[in-house]
Amino acid sequence: MSKLMYKSGQPHLSVRSGVFYFVRRIPTDIRQHYRADRVSLSLRTKSMPIAARSAASINQRLEDYWLGLRLQQIAIPAINLVREPKTAEAPDCLTLSEAKDLYLRLKSAGKDQAFVRSALRNVEYVIKVLGDHPLSAYSSVDAAKFRDWLIYQGMARDTVKRIFGSIRSIINLAMSERGLMCQNAFAGTFMPEGLPVTKRRPIPIADIHKIQQKCRDQDDERRWIID
Repeated sequence: MSKLMYKSGQPHLSVRSGVFYFVRRIPTDIRQHYRADRVSLSLRTKSMPIAARSAASINQRLEDYWLGLRLQQIAIPAINLVREPKTAEAPDCLTLSEAKDLYLRLKSAGKDQAFVRSALRNVEYVIKVLGDHPLSAYSSVDAAKFRDWLIYQGMARDTVKRIFGSIRSIINLAMSERGLMCQNAFAGTFMPEGLPVTKRRPIPIADIHKIQQKCRDQDDERRWIID
């Protein structure tokens, strides 16, 4: 047998040195997917019947693969009739200001004005620094940025912790009431050591005397209690 490849007389079969090969030209319309213009595979057999069965199997797999390549190149028929997949609707996520309104509506009954002012002021701080966004839009990075801003304002560590506690409570209540699955970005924010600690200074005696004098000037029952 010559070492040159020659046709065996069977479809896609050639012979080289007595060994059968599968040989087939790649169709022009899909040739851009290949680095050569034909497929040539050794069937590792000198038996015609075995080679014929192997060639038929390889040829069928190629036909299936080439069909897939051709289908990728054409538009999907009636794609405009395909229904959009339905997604589960998530509950509406409140903005921080809406969460604050909900918090005050549910929690302010029986509380003094200091409670209301504190909640309003703390939320205003957050909105000033980060903006008024849906609760799910805030991240732990935002919370750290807010903490650093409070520290930059000269607030003591206890004050920063109280503000964060207030914001956490407002968000937690909104999440619980509305069944929100988002995370509270202001929970677990690290508070660095070394911040100044709030120290309450006594009221100067001179100021106390001024208050007492004003109470005497008013001269009513409430002022006499203070005096």
